[in-house]
Amino acid sequence: MSENSTNFIHAIIDEELQEGGRCYGKTVHTRFPPEPNGYLHIGHAKALCIDFGTALKYGGLCNLRMDDTNPTKEDEEFVDAIQEDIHWLGFDWDDRFYYASDYFEVMYEQAVGLIKKGLAYVCELTPDQVRENRGDLTHPAISPYRDRPMEESLDLFTRMRAGEFEDGRMTLRAKIDLTSGNFNMRDPVIYRINHCPHHRQGSKWCIYPMYDFAHPIEDMMEGITHSLCSLEFEDHRPLYNWVVEHVDIDANPRQIEFARLGINYTVMSKRKLRKLVEEGYVSGWDDPRMPTLCGLRRRGYTPTSVRTFCEKIGVAKVPNTVEVALLEACLREDLNENARRAMAVLHPVKLTLTNYPDDQTDTFEVENNPSKPEDGTRAVTFSKHLWIEADDFMEEPVKGYFRLFPGNEVRLKSAYVIRCTGCVKDAQGNVVEVLAEYDPDSKGGNTADGRKVKSTIHWVDAATAVDAEVRLYSNLFADADPDAGDKDFLTCLAPNSLETLTGCKLEAALADAAAPASYQFMRLGYFCVDNKDSAPGHLVFNRSVSLKDSFKK
Repeated sequence: MSENSTNFIHAIIDEELQEGGRCYGKTVHTRFPPEPNGYLHIGHAKALCIDFGTALKYGGLCNLRMDDTNPTKEDEEFVDAIQEDIHWLGFDWDDRFYYASDYFEVMYEQAVGLIKKGLAYVCELTPDQVRENRGDLTHPAISPYRDRPMEESLDLFTRMRAGEFEDGRMTLRAKIDLTSGNFNMRDPVIYRINHCPHHRQGSKWCIYPMYDFAHPIEDMMEGITHSLCSLEFEDHRPLYNWVVEHVDIDANPRQIEFARLGINYTVMSKRKLRKLVEEGYVSGWDDPRMPTLCGLRRRGYTPTSVRTFCEKIGVAKVPNTVEVALLEACLREDLNENARRAMAVLHPVKLTLTNYPDDQTDTFEVENNPSKPEDGTRAVTFSKHLWIEADDFMEEPVKGYFRLFPGNEVRLKSAYVIRCTGCVKDAQGNVVEVLAEYDPDSKGGNTADGRKVKSTIHWVDAATAVDAEVRLYSNLFADADPDAGDKDFLTCLAPNSLETLTGCKLEAALADAAAPASYQFMRLGYFCVDNKDSAPGHLVFNRSVSLKDSFKK
């Protein structure tokens, strides 16, 4: 969120900063703690804006912490990608970059302390047996090991760390309340055995803390004042507070929950996104149809558009689903203001001006961005043979069609008025060339006699045009709610979410275009240079968003 925004989280902080409040005289300190087991997505962008934005608003601090307490799927690849995405979005953690694994020894010592206090014990129930003995709202949970002597639990926990037992053989459980109506408090597991090597610690550890135990300790070690997290952790807050109260660390962070982001036509579960990648439904984590930040970046989304989106949706306590059209509108607004204009023909057909001299060329100055005169103009060449969009010609026009057809006049953007005289077809009856005559007295697009011309079309000079591949992306899912109920989200995939066009014709000024440059292709939409596949001599552009705004304001 921006420095000036106000929401229920900030209202809480405002109260706590008052004299006599919990944080009176303290620096507001937040953190962003992603698990490095995947790439950040648009939902994380909301959390980033809340965490870093809150720190900015109060002149405080925000840490970046890799929550790497589960070695099974964590990797340095994700650590690097997360940092890149955060910097791209415009946030920085300065020197406050931490790993949860930095605190493994502290967590172990605190767990030993809980055992000594009679607040934790080693349990030998299997995961299935724990579930079977969870009880219900009228029956307590059961653990036959709950009254195990402290000395015995200490010995077993020490041996667990030494690697004496196989995975799943034992756990360490907090001794809280087997009758609690909040099942998270029914003696939750706080340590488990996992002989999987850790991405940073290697084989040093074979026991790992559970998130609910590790997270409050991490916050306490870093002096976090406000632990801001999504609503799914609301039921876990009593456990968070229990850990804060009973470990021997002098700190008192507060957990506050906000509603996570939902967007229609999208899934944001890491498990589901991983499935899309690993089973080849998309080209990778950075596929422009993915809601990942690297995918959005490759699609042509700007940091400003993503942050504006997060600002517009606000911070709520109640979950809701936001229209993807709002995200697109934020991008369209940014690019309309800042993207340079260019002419491109995606479905080219040749236009020949039969009365234009063979040896003549013209050069026209065309504005780069009508919204920003300071961006200047560029020179665009013009000759006898041009490229136009195939649908800008119709031999037998339908009612309301005002573009090229025999006898009709149109304006070529910034160039001349032309009158269509006919077309050339191949043996199959397909139009391969449109014929027209230009009005030499209409240079710049204005007629000398003042006659009205209804349509203006774009064009590209065939003599100087550069070829490009253009990828037209749409929603990955055809179903507005692919995550709903018992749906198999894979059955909701749209069959034609990517259309690849080759042989597209672009004006010469784009020959050296390189990522992350974005352009408005006149009349067609906003496009960016693909940051992975585009190269000199093989230009690849991705459609970022259409010109038309479908969002209902």
